[in-house]
Formats: sequence, structure tokens, C-alpha cells
Amino acid sequence: MELISGLENFISSEEYRTAIGLPAEVCEEYTLLAQGEYNINYRFTHPSDGRRLLLRVNCGSQMHLDDQIGYEFRALKMLERTGRTPRVYYVDGSMRYLGRGVLVMEELPGHSLDYKTELMRAADILADIHSMEVPEHMVPRPGDKSGLTALICPADPLRAILEESEQMASVYMSSPLGDDGTKRLIRTLLDKGWKFRESSGSGTADIPYRCCINTELNSTNFLINTDGRDYLIDWEKPLYGDPAQDLGHFLAPTTTFWKTDVILRKDEMETFIRKYIECVNGRFDTSGLEERTGAFTAITCLRGITWCAMAWVEYREPGRLLTNESTLRKLDQYLEREFLQKIAVYYD
Repeated sequence: MELISGLENFISSEEYRTAIGLPAEVCEEYTLLAQGEYNINYRFTHPSDGRRLLLRVNCGSQMHLDDQIGYEFRALKMLERTGRTPRVYYVDGSMRYLGRGVLVMEELPGHSLDYKTELMRAADILADIHSMEVPEHMVPRPGDKSGLTALICPADPLRAILEESEQMASVYMSSPLGDDGTKRLIRTLLDKGWKFRESSGSGTADIPYRCCINTELNSTNFLINTDGRDYLIDWEKPLYGDPAQDLGHFLAPTTTFWKTDVILRKDEMETFIRKYIECVNGRFDTSGLEERTGAFTAITCLRGITWCAMAWVEYREPGRLLTNESTLRKLDQYLEREFLQKIAVYYD
């Protein structure tokens, strides 16, 4: 059983074992399922009832939250009634045992989304999730940015993405490891993004409906089942926002290319949005959705590029806890001149 330091003490603790209904003595086996940039996931089978469960160890927060794992737990608990997300059973954000937050959820079946053959199935999943009304206690109040009880809601989401992109880009720009030509290209793209935002006219006043959005819609976060129900997992960065932001992230080339070699054509994007509106089936107001999705697609590309630039530097720093070989290869691809020039066309 290869576990990170301190985790054996945690799974042996009376509090954890009682909360999950586990026997006093550890008899279940924890095996590494996957690790991303901010979490490590272990799978195990409950010895009493045979449930397949995941133990998720949080190692960082994209949202800069003190209780990242608690924020994720509250969002997942709320989303359970959609039937499209994993049920959650336990959370500990105290960091008493291993200095990191821990979450236990069910392990859902399914395979990653295939953009070439299963693209439209994602429309049905997202429509169901976006159609769920957010309960009052999870709707953020004006000025509430803490994420302690409610979902976080950026006042100006396009600006928020651009500001986050600037922050991430600064890591690469200030690093002596970064290529000067790549730095100039990224700066040009960011400048184009700011101008695009000013001219797009997609302000917050144009959003007729807000819901819980995922904002991290990579193909591996979808679980597709040929003879069953499809799901969406990995809810580390949910927001209260415009469903167009999710659609823009899902369709953006920086998203589709991440785990595959796919970049969707314009007509494929348009067909997907029409299918999504059909799946919504009047459950909420979709007016102006196509235009807002286009704006979010363009600006989301900048977040993808600048995150890769930041991660490229971080991967070369000593003492990094999590590393992923496939991620490392993709970081190089995203910072190639040819790929960056493809992104530039979204702002012309």
C-alpha cells in the first residue's frame, strides 16, 4: 500500500473509520487511482457493503481557498440530486493528520468522453446539471468571495478569467527558464484578449440565468456508460455563473486538445450548442447563449495557455509534490509557436 506520508495514520483514526462505517482495524486496501495537479485519488472497497469508494487527498487550490476540500464537498453534496455527480460521504478539512484536506466519495463507472463519437452525450449531462436550481444558502451574496458557505461568483467572469490568466502568465514571464519568443507571443495573446473582452459586449447584465458550473470540463472528467447513465466528476473549481462559461470551456481548443489530439471545427461547436439547448428543453432561459459561449471560448483559451506556461515553470522547480508525465508533454505542445498562433485567430 503506497500512501503519501501521514495517510496511514489518517485511515487508522477512529473518527474516519466511524464516519465511513469501517471496522476498527484497517482491512481494506487503498490503491492509487490517479493524481492530477492538485489532488491524489486512492480507490478502495468498503469491506462491509462492497461499495467502491475514492479517497481524495487535496494538495493545493486553484482558487486559493483555505478549505479547498470543504468547498468541493459542499458543491458535490448540493449536486447529488442531479444524478450526474458522485455522492460524497466524508470530508475533513482540518489537516490534522497529514496537513492536507481529505474527501471520500463514490467511485462511478464509465470511460472518458470520446469527442469524435460521443460529443453530444456531454450536452445532455451539462443540461441536467445546469438546470438544477442552486439552493438559497449556496447562492452568494454581493461581495462574498470567501467560498466558506456559498459558491463563489465573480462579478465580471470574463475579466476574472483574464486577471487569473495575467497572474499565471507572470510566473512564466518572470522566469529565466521561459523562452523570450514565447513570452512575446503570450503577451500579444493577452493584449488581444483584453481588447476582445471590451468589444464582445458580453457583460454580466446580459446573463439571464446562473447556476452551478464546473469550469474544468476536460474529456477525462466525463464518465460515459454505453448501457447506463453518464456522469461528470472532478469538481474542484465550481462557481455560481453563466452556463455559457462551461460551454465555452468545454468547446475551447485548449480543453479538447488537453487529453486528446482533437480541436473542434466551428460547425461542430455550433451543432453542440444547438443540441445543448434542445436538452435544456426550456428548463431555463437560453437567450443569447450562443454569443456568450463564443466570448467564453475565446477568453478560456488564454486561461489554458497561461496555466500551461505557469505549470511549465513549476514542473522545473525542485520539491514539487505532484508530477504527471502526460501533463509535462502537453505543456511543451501548448507553448509551441504553431499552437499559440492557432489560438490567435479567435481574436481576429
